[in-house]
Formats: sequence, C-alpha cells, structure tokens
Amino acid sequence: MKRIAIVLLISLLAGIAANGQSTKVLMKTSMGDITLMLYDDTPLHKENFIDLVKTKFFDGISFHRVIPEFMIQAGDPRTKKENTEPAKQLQTIPAEFKINHFHKKGALSAARMGDQVNPQKESSGSQFYIVQGKTLSDAELDQFNSRRKSPFTNDERKIYTEIGGTPHLDFNYTVFGEVTKGIEVVDAISKVACTRTVPDKDVTIISARIIK
Repeated sequence: MKRIAIVLLISLLAGIAANGQSTKVLMKTSMGDITLMLYDDTPLHKENFIDLVKTKFFDGISFHRVIPEFMIQAGDPRTKKENTEPAKQLQTIPAEFKINHFHKKGALSAARMGDQVNPQKESSGSQFYIVQGKTLSDAELDQFNSRRKSPFTNDERKIYTEIGGTPHLDFNYTVFGEVTKGIEVVDAISKVACTRTVPDKDVTIISARIIK
C-alpha cells in the first residue's frame, strides 16, 4: 500500500507541476517506459534535450551508472553499441539552478564534470540522471540547511521525508525535468546487478520521442 501511495503522490505532484510545462518525452527502455516532463524555466537544458531526442541521439544508449537509493545515469554515446563513429564531443550547458526545482525522487537532472575542472558547474551536453533517492528525517535535512542557498520549505521537507530524493545535490546539478510516469521502472533499473556502479547486463534506451 505504501508503494502505491508514493506512486500516486508523485503522479499528483507531477500533474500540478505540469501546468504550463507541456513538453514531454516518452523514453522506452529495455525494462519499461518512462515519461519525462521538461521544465520551461530551464530553457537551455530543455532545448538541448529536445534536440538530442529529435536526432535520435539516445536511441541505443545504455544506463552506464546505477547506484541504488541514489540515481540512474545515461547519455554517454560510448555506450551505443551500434555506433561506429567516434564519440560525439558535445558542448557543455551553463548551469540553470532554480530554487523551485530540487532533487526529489523522479527528478531529471544533468550530469557534469567535477568542481575542480568545472567551477561554473556547467552541465554535460548529453549525460543525464534520474533520481531514485531515499527518504530522510527532518534531523538529516537540518544538517543540509547550513550548506544551502535557502532553507528547505515545508513542501520540500514533506517530499524529502515522505517520497525521498538526494538533497545534497541541490544547487550543484541542474534539475530540468521530472518523471511523470514510470517511476517504478526507475526503481527497477536502480536494483539491477552491478559491478561497482556498472550494470552487469545492458539496460538500454530503445527510443526517446517527444509526445503531447
């Protein structure tokens, strides 16, 4: 019952957030379908992701980094087995941190290089991750407050304590969308057997398409 309640709550929150944010992507994976909504107020990331979808960049790419209770990551062109061309070097994208977007369960965010070589926290031109995360206590959230640009709101606390997420990534990696359907697929991918963080068996993006 608890799992069903969490899925329903995520769907409700996604429906509320979807007002005015209509661009959605259906990502068919070898473990099921995930529907992503792209935010309008992170336009650089949104348009870049749309361009990658339209050029079928993601088709055949695998989730190459999986960490339970954290996230699943994909978008590295080197994981596309059918690709006979050298890996495409994509430009980075300037960070688009928004106070209203945070790393709740189901958040779609951009991967990036570390701070030492990337002090501006610019995003990868293709790699993304979807948060699986875990629930946290209020006491645990209090420990993050001193390192944040702003304290957690009541709504953020409710989501992090009841649904889960990865709050230590807030304002460090750009959140530019969220899962509206298929969070159970994200959970399933997060549980695949891995050697370190690399899945032992390919979990592939079969196709990604814009939907209405």
